[in-house]
Amino acid sequence: MWNETSENETDMATTMARTEFGTFFLPGPTEVRREILEEMLRPMIGHRVPEMEELIGRIQPNLKYLFGTERPVYISASSATGLMEAAVRNCARGRVLSLVNGAFSDRFHRITQATGLSADALVVPWGEIHEPDMVADALKKADYDAVAVVHSETSTGALNPIREIAAAVHGAGDAAVLVDGVSSVGGAALHADDWQLDFALTGAQKALALPPGLAFGVAQAPMLERAGQKADRGTYFDFHEFEKNIEKNQTPNTPAVSLLYAAAAQLQAIREETKEARWARHMTMAERTWTWVAAMRERGVNLEVLAPEGHRSPTVTTIRLPAGWTGPRLAAAAQAKGFAVATGYGKLKDETFRIGHMGDHTLDRLETLLETLEDVFA
Repeated sequence: MWNETSENETDMATTMARTEFGTFFLPGPTEVRREILEEMLRPMIGHRVPEMEELIGRIQPNLKYLFGTERPVYISASSATGLMEAAVRNCARGRVLSLVNGAFSDRFHRITQATGLSADALVVPWGEIHEPDMVADALKKADYDAVAVVHSETSTGALNPIREIAAAVHGAGDAAVLVDGVSSVGGAALHADDWQLDFALTGAQKALALPPGLAFGVAQAPMLERAGQKADRGTYFDFHEFEKNIEKNQTPNTPAVSLLYAAAAQLQAIREETKEARWARHMTMAERTWTWVAAMRERGVNLEVLAPEGHRSPTVTTIRLPAGWTGPRLAAAAQAKGFAVATGYGKLKDETFRIGHMGDHTLDRLETLLETLEDVFA
């Protein structure tokens, strides 16, 4: 018991000492700049008053810009998992094909099953991606109403070719494309309208570098028609309620007021950086991480990027560890030096660790992390 208490106290001390921005490299929640956190100190307002409509009115254009859409973007006081369920409840009328290549795509599949819909999983090994031809072939074997897919699989660092997958799905028939962009939106290119993504969602706490507790999603107009045909679409995540309220710059239910203050400031900062520059910054950090892994291998530390070249996420890298190391051991050793990285996720917890090079991190701060990890392995 004494050792457990001592370890917890050490972890707390390390966390409390981490006051300088640029030491927290989890792949979500990501580090939030102090000036954004301070936005949440603003006073409470009612959710049906003009001040709230003005606040959401400032947020909405920047969300549209971020998603690449002319459609209204829904704002949900929930984790992104809530909008994953909303996607299925509103957009899927029958059989769903789930593209599973990691823990979070598997979650999307299990959410579909939990709603009572018929769901099949097209599974590839964790770390790999779904090729469009593979998806097209699967759609020929059954009458699917929707395809659920994760863009950036946070557990493996693999980036699915969403644009090409969406084209394959729409070329095969009337199936809706439901996209989890939780760790891609804001850090990787995504164009909801041009790529014909029927519903795309994200969470605030990943590449957007906001505190957890908000989710955003955009539904194309035909998805409202689908939702209208479903008597079991629920209440909290009803697309018709989202649509009706966002047209008035409101939310269906009491929103997370403090988080909206933070969102308004951060989304404006993203707009000023430009999404293209943000995507480029994320890719620069990702490529530096991949070259670091290769350099460590040359030095005899047998690290390996899990996802294949050409299909790696610009926001998170999952790295296979050498013999004698585990994800928890590596994360603890980094924390002892003042940095937070993540263990592997799910069945990859012990054999990998993850670096979340996303949000407002810079290449300079990433270099400091990588130097620290070199010391850990030494």
